Amino acid sequence: MSLSFFKDKLFFRAMLALAVPVAFQQLITAGLNMIDVLMVGQLGEASVAALGLANQIFFLLILFLFGTTSGMAIFTAQYWGKRDMENIRRVLGICLALAISVAALFSLAATLVPERLMSFYTEDPEVIELGSSYLRIVGMSYVLMAIAVSYIAILRSITLVTMTMIVSVISLVLKTIIGYVLIFGHFGLPALGVRGAAVGTAIGWTFECVVLLILVHALKTPLAANPLTFFRFDRSFLFTVLRTSMPATINEVIWSFGITTYNAVYARIGTDSIAAININATIEELVFVLFIGLGNACSVMVGNKIGEREKDTAFEYSRRFTILAVMLSLMGGVAVFLIRDAVVGLYQLSPAAEANLRNIMLVYALSAWLRVFNFMLFIGALRAGGDTRYAMFTELFSIWMIGVPAALIGGFVLRLPVYFVYALVLLEEAVKAIIIFRRYLSRRWIHDLVNADELPASLSTPEPVP
Repeated sequence: MSLSFFKDKLFFRAMLALAVPVAFQQLITAGLNMIDVLMVGQLGEASVAALGLANQIFFLLILFLFGTTSGMAIFTAQYWGKRDMENIRRVLGICLALAISVAALFSLAATLVPERLMSFYTEDPEVIELGSSYLRIVGMSYVLMAIAVSYIAILRSITLVTMTMIVSVISLVLKTIIGYVLIFGHFGLPALGVRGAAVGTAIGWTFECVVLLILVHALKTPLAANPLTFFRFDRSFLFTVLRTSMPATINEVIWSFGITTYNAVYARIGTDSIAAININATIEELVFVLFIGLGNACSVMVGNKIGEREKDTAFEYSRRFTILAVMLSLMGGVAVFLIRDAVVGLYQLSPAAEANLRNIMLVYALSAWLRVFNFMLFIGALRAGGDTRYAMFTELFSIWMIGVPAALIGGFVLRLPVYFVYALVLLEEAVKAIIIFRRYLSRRWIHDLVNADELPASLSTPEPVP
């Protein structure tokens, strides 16, 4: 394994320019989400469980949006490599149409039938009531959030990451401040508990969408065009984009339903179990921020190189990113192991929940590197190279043939403690790693999707960069 690339200053400069803003944004997101859970955690285990389970609905939506936007970003990153602005805007139009349509359906479900959604995860009436009150409020902002996510993904893929970071960080801080005031009832305002967290989240997402759209046009970015021009594409272009991007969306939906099934199993083991899982999830999110930044940088740099017809360089970049990510994840696992007792002490938990949390964090500390390895190969390599169908079928097999059966057997047949069930689920990560690594080494995942010999002639003429 050659590590000579550590001397490549140009590579590291480009990597840091893309990865640091995204990682910083994710760090703020994870940190403030942890603060949200910590604040709600002062209200008791039922409130923590309600917030975590209600956010499973958002989790399903955000992963659909992540799949859709990352699938579209495959094209925009490669189009950016050949500086084709017109087709970048067309891809954004397709992305917005899909994101808004699905977000509207989620919004209707969250506001009209939240009790039915919550009952899928738990039978605890208090948790259902608290979670439903949260969903009714936060669901009203799903469409605006979907618009913001679409723009952020496309802006990142054309290397405009600093602006998206600043807007997202400000909106997250605003959300947290409002949540703090309304959860506990400061400054003469009523103490709304979980509903206060929902109001803060809804206002934060609305702020992010409005400010982002203003800045896109005020700063004259490549996306600052008449929105009607985003939808000027023919059927051939639409099918070309969807054929590659939709498997990425389906991939995320498959994965999200698998994860939400895991959480349903954890919740039915006990409220103390799902409370521990939700707290650990904030730690996972905090640890993962760096790797989201690296994955985003890898995807953009690999996509750009493919668009520039430099496939060997694209493969080399993906190799470098994967090595870096795994090395850093091993250090992250050690950090998680060392902070277990400190984290447990932050929350008002029962002895059973405390024991569950310590053991779940131990399992995560030992397995973080495996999850990071798979993430980098899936997002930074295969998806950036347009190999979305292979990734989709791998995800389908590993989750639904291995992970979900393992969770169901461990939780309901063997009746194992939640941390053992959490460990069993990792079998799907191990199998996935073996399958996907073989594909990666074959290089068959590298597809040039945007150059003239692979697109209709009418779509191949690039517009100069403004």
